[in-house]
Amino acid sequence: MLLIIIMGYTELMAQQDTLIMVSGEILLGEIKFFDNGIVTIETSYSDSDFKVDGVEVEQISTSNQFVILTAQGNRYHGTLASDKENPSVVLINDTEKGITREQFEDILFLKEVDPTFWSRVDFLVSIGYTLTKANNNQQFSGNLETGYVSSKFKSDLSIGVIRTFQEDDEYTSKTSRTTGGLGFLFFIVKDWFAVARTDLLQSSEQQLNLRAITKGGVGNYVLKTTRMNLGLAAGAAWNYENYSDVTATGRNSAEAFVALEYNIFNLGDLDLLTKAIAYPSLTESKRFRTDFSFNLKYEFKRDFFINLGLSVNYDNQPAEGSSPFDYVLATTFGWEL
Repeated sequence: MLLIIIMGYTELMAQQDTLIMVSGEILLGEIKFFDNGIVTIETSYSDSDFKVDGVEVEQISTSNQFVILTAQGNRYHGTLASDKENPSVVLINDTEKGITREQFEDILFLKEVDPTFWSRVDFLVSIGYTLTKANNNQQFSGNLETGYVSSKFKSDLSIGVIRTFQEDDEYTSKTSRTTGGLGFLFFIVKDWFAVARTDLLQSSEQQLNLRAITKGGVGNYVLKTTRMNLGLAAGAAWNYENYSDVTATGRNSAEAFVALEYNIFNLGDLDLLTKAIAYPSLTESKRFRTDFSFNLKYEFKRDFFINLGLSVNYDNQPAEGSSPFDYVLATTFGWEL
């Protein structure tokens, strides 16, 4: 009877992903991903996923396929398991390269990649609403983000909407701001990548019916740890603008761009993301634009979160009668898949 139990337990472990903690506790289930220093695993004996600090994991073994990223910029697609004789080393069975040995502490990112499309998709939605009695001021904000990741590239699609209504004695004033973006990041070698992206902006503050920026370039993750990432990219862009002022004509210009992205994570349940992009014009004399965003996210149970976000756009040569600055400070409540 004991032999049957042992054999059944061994078979169960072989069919599932396994985490052995420093404390000796064993978690059996399906590892969803390891990112920002946190391992997320789904088990059959819990209503919600377990989220454990990566430093508390002593050994790991997976039966499912993963995209794997190391601190040295190496990328793999396959299964992994800790070396039984030396748990500080993991054996990665890459689908193309075969068996490779890596230090466990150098593993920065894991994401399960089943053959199905939907298993590789991320999804995030958040909304916010503010009502002020004075002048019946109302503001609505909403954000939707989705992404897809594979062993060769990742993509993302985002839409953000802000609408403000304010009643005066004689009329109701309205302001609006809409953003959208579609981007692709292709992994080249080590920490180098190529990027192709289109971003859209509509802003009543800057009299923009549409600003469409299409850009392409190369970048590098100059810093990657279990606590933070720092990425830099540069390239060229084409900027198209159409204004709500009927007297203003559309503008087309070529621009260079330099981008910085800084992400601090694993601060308990906090995640801080900062992005800054500078656009010096190549065809309009002395024109210079910048986009800046800051997001502080606090995650609590069942993948719900609260986000505080700041977005700033600056143009030193805006349309006549428009403000050079447009900024938004918003707090939203959301859910992430």
